[in-house]
Amino acid sequence: MAHFIDRRLNSKKKSTVNRQRFLRRYKQQIKKAMSDAISKRGVTDIEKGEKVSIPTRDISEPIFGQGPGGNRERVLPGNDRFVPRDRIERPQGGSGGSGEGEASDSGEGEDEFVFSISKDEYLDLLFEDLELPNLKKNTLDKLTEYKTYRAGYTSDGVPTNINVVRSLRQSLARRIAMNAGKKRELRALQAELERIEGSEPVDKAALKEVAQQIKSLQKKIAATPFIDTFDLRFNNFVKRPVPTSKAVMFCLMDVSGSMDQATKEMAKRFYILLYLFLTRTYENIDVVYIRHHTQAKEVDEHEFFYSQETGGTIVSSALKLMQEIIADRYPPDQWNIYAAQASDGDNWADDSPQCSDILSNNLLPLLRYYTYIEITHRPHQTLWHEYEKLVATYDSFAMQRIKTVEDIYPVFRELFRRQAA
Repeated sequence: MAHFIDRRLNSKKKSTVNRQRFLRRYKQQIKKAMSDAISKRGVTDIEKGEKVSIPTRDISEPIFGQGPGGNRERVLPGNDRFVPRDRIERPQGGSGGSGEGEASDSGEGEDEFVFSISKDEYLDLLFEDLELPNLKKNTLDKLTEYKTYRAGYTSDGVPTNINVVRSLRQSLARRIAMNAGKKRELRALQAELERIEGSEPVDKAALKEVAQQIKSLQKKIAATPFIDTFDLRFNNFVKRPVPTSKAVMFCLMDVSGSMDQATKEMAKRFYILLYLFLTRTYENIDVVYIRHHTQAKEVDEHEFFYSQETGGTIVSSALKLMQEIIADRYPPDQWNIYAAQASDGDNWADDSPQCSDILSNNLLPLLRYYTYIEITHRPHQTLWHEYEKLVATYDSFAMQRIKTVEDIYPVFRELFRRQAA
């Protein structure tokens, strides 16, 4: 039996192993608590991680206890207010207790276990079970994925990778090389010893000298170690890139005058969440930002999230610009192309059918997935009704509605949930 003691350094005197075990065991409760808490914080506020509280009853575990045993009778003082199976109310007020904790003054309360999770743990739980749908392996580029392969042997390594056969073979070769000359000399001395012993008269002085030489050689041969650190050989492993996928995400956002500040903030939160998901899950994925009112413009990340613009709304201008960028930079046979569009649904009535035509005839056949979110409390307008026709025709098109900040994360998970194989 082997015992392994984990002596890795833990930050701030925390047990990393126990912490990871706790997160695995209560993952569902933690994810539910995070879903409730995410609507109360900014999506970009991730540097401090998150404080999560879960009811104590959800983390309680069954335990074995030693009962009193036997049959016992107890007499308890009664009263004229209760009958069997009545529930005794919790005492009102918390100031009369003698304990040191804080009691509830309303008569109702629930103990909670509160703990903090780090930034990395927060993001891991936030985006677990999410993925880009229909991601296919087109070419070896951008998204770096590796697979481990055997690559011979090396003289350095960890004990788990030691190759016993190779090490013993190296040990045997070393001992043969070191002792071959000594053994030849030993055989010659032994033959000389036999010759002296068979001669008449026996030369005792020569016999003694040869015997001492034989003993010295045997001692030197026996002193050669059976195995040395020089003999150890370890299995060598290297990581090689494997065929994977190139992906690009187009982010289209309406910044026209009909998008009030609250609506723009919700759109920004959705896209920030999308940006964190992409950069966290997929390394070096391309993200193209397109803002539009009556005209569309490709912008950088900072301008996309923070610049202010007003004007009318022509959604087709963004779709046409996206089509031009795809033709210029992202061949569909080499790239997995995705798009996410956010709008309040306001658009010129005669432009909405044109948007539907551009998507159905030019874009959707090239895309892996297209998501449309409409952020509004108002009844749906022509753009939504035109897009509804695409949902029935294309499996790669999805649309959702967001009314409040609390809807952002559930809608995001619905759009990018991991599909069954």
